[in-house]
Amino acid sequence: MSRKPNYEFQEWWNKQRENNNNSSSSNSNHHHDLFLPDHSNDSSFLTVEIRSPAADRTVEKDRSRSARQISWLCLLRFQQIKNSFAYVTNASLSLLRTARRRVSAASSASRRSESKMYRAIKAFLVILLVLLAFELVAYFKGWHFSPPTVRSDFVVVVYANWIDVRARYLAPALQSLTSVCVFLFLVQSVDRVVLVLGCAWIKLRRLKPVAVMEYPGEEEERDDVKSEEYPMVLVQIPMCNEREVYHQSIASVCVQDWPRERMLVQVLDDSDDLDVQDLINAEVQKWQQRGVRILYRHRLIRTGYKAGNLKSAMSCDYVKDYEFVAIFDADFQPAPDFLKKTVPYFKGHDDVALVQARWTFVNKDENLLTRLQYINLSFHFEVEQQVNGVFINFFGFNGTAGVWRIKALEECGGWLERTTVEDMDIAVRAHLCGWKFIYLNDVQCLCELPESYEAYKKQQYRWHSGPMQLFRLCFMDVIRSKVSWAKKANLIFLFFLLRKLILPFYSFTLFCIILPLSMFLPEAQLPAWVVCYVPGIMSVLNILPAPRSFPFIVPFLLFENTMSVTKFNAMISGLFKFGSSYEWVVTKKLGRSSEADLIAVMENESQPLVENPSHRRSSSESGIAELTKLEMNRKSGKNRRNLLYRKELALAFILLSAAVRSLLSAQGIHFYFLLFQGVTFLVVGLDLIGEQVS
Repeated sequence: MSRKPNYEFQEWWNKQRENNNNSSSSNSNHHHDLFLPDHSNDSSFLTVEIRSPAADRTVEKDRSRSARQISWLCLLRFQQIKNSFAYVTNASLSLLRTARRRVSAASSASRRSESKMYRAIKAFLVILLVLLAFELVAYFKGWHFSPPTVRSDFVVVVYANWIDVRARYLAPALQSLTSVCVFLFLVQSVDRVVLVLGCAWIKLRRLKPVAVMEYPGEEEERDDVKSEEYPMVLVQIPMCNEREVYHQSIASVCVQDWPRERMLVQVLDDSDDLDVQDLINAEVQKWQQRGVRILYRHRLIRTGYKAGNLKSAMSCDYVKDYEFVAIFDADFQPAPDFLKKTVPYFKGHDDVALVQARWTFVNKDENLLTRLQYINLSFHFEVEQQVNGVFINFFGFNGTAGVWRIKALEECGGWLERTTVEDMDIAVRAHLCGWKFIYLNDVQCLCELPESYEAYKKQQYRWHSGPMQLFRLCFMDVIRSKVSWAKKANLIFLFFLLRKLILPFYSFTLFCIILPLSMFLPEAQLPAWVVCYVPGIMSVLNILPAPRSFPFIVPFLLFENTMSVTKFNAMISGLFKFGSSYEWVVTKKLGRSSEADLIAVMENESQPLVENPSHRRSSSESGIAELTKLEMNRKSGKNRRNLLYRKELALAFILLSAAVRSLLSAQGIHFYFLLFQGVTFLVVGLDLIGEQVS
């Protein structure tokens, strides 16, 4: 019997052969009787033919060794399964303990007033739970195969009437609402595809704004360029209680590579914390001693929030000496050459009012929440802003990291306090006055993303309630304006209605109301391509500007649907003046900085101070004393904690109940979508996404 080459057996045989060569000749003869070489197979391996029972014992030994290996392999697999099961169990228990702790903490806290939307969602949840219990009874009685015909039992009569009512009245109404939302969904998807195609055309043709001149860099300064050739620039840093970021924002602006006599920095502080005011004032004095022209302004009455702060600063008499104003929020860190890269685009273009730079983020990889925000904002800047800037010379001002022509601000009425989106307000009014905007995708300004869901939710609420306030206020102004009807149509139907009103409306209505309700009204059909395929394609398009984020495409899709409840609530509140739509909440920052910026700031701070005897004392006070005070204030600050979000939790139970109903009717793709979407709502409602505070 021939067998395949065996390396272990070959090694054993070679050892035996060496031992036998040293033994007697009789043993050597016996050895050749046992194993005869097989020369029929020309191979590099030793192939033998076994003729005696002794070889059978060797085969049994080899087989026993394989059996032990299989046993060890099985034990290893069982150990891995055990470890995996233990990991999942521990993670689940930890999750349950965290949820229980947060629920108990929320119940022990003071009861918050219930909003109208939360009461409506809670009533919807109760109705679906009753329907789910009813459908479970029908399922176990077998009525899902054929409707009951016997009218003797009360439950049978009720279920038969329920089938008749939902087929005659409820399902047609739901199907009509579904058709409307699907149509709006397709219109918005077409708009998204057109934007992506426009961005692709820009990349293919390499279209971008061109400046008629350039300022020399810091390493290539020329003697023939006089400081008078640089225009006068006013730099404004509005802030309010920005304890964590005031230092880095002021430092980044003060190290701008721009002639100091041609630039003035205004630190516009609306802080109501006296300690924060002292810290910011000390920081301003420190840069004054280094020769920077910087002023500290503080308002006693904080009216109009950021718009009121900017309006107050522009009313100063010395503003008339300046041609441009650059605005940076407190967490923004412009590069030293920011002004040299943006101001030249005004040269030779007297109709340009705004030059907007792109945002880039120092903490985009901090947690899952910041990664998902990065995907959304990358599409906004790479696609929306760039396409609108290249093809129609108009886009919404982002409120920061931009340079305005002061003449344009004054001509269109200046900063107004009528909405919480003063940046969008001034952009729309400037556009109606005929001014043009330029977007620079290559010029980037570092900033910080909200790392907690609480801060992100408040930011999104303001960003989606403000546009509806503005739309209600400026609708007639757009109609009566002298711009072309094409620009009017773009403002009304694309800028406001489609991207600010229709998007949150259909997203919330379709995936949080119609989809779960259609599981209990099976006569109303929601096609699978609406639930899965088209949203999947739109998510792929959304993630193209951030290709490294492709592993997060599914979480991004689910999280965007989860955020629809906040955006829908904000849109309704802003449109009809409900709730706290006019309340401005400052987005919480943590003071993240990039390593390159810290090095640049430290190098600049290492330069000697400008000699000024009147400021020597403040110089010593703004060092160790400032840091000591900052640390003491951090320790004595409020204890932060994660929160529970009731609307998200209620919607989580709605979607999970609909998933159970979908499982009963064996609707596969609907079940998986409802399950994963419900789990996402549950994670967000328990505040398990983003920053975790112990």
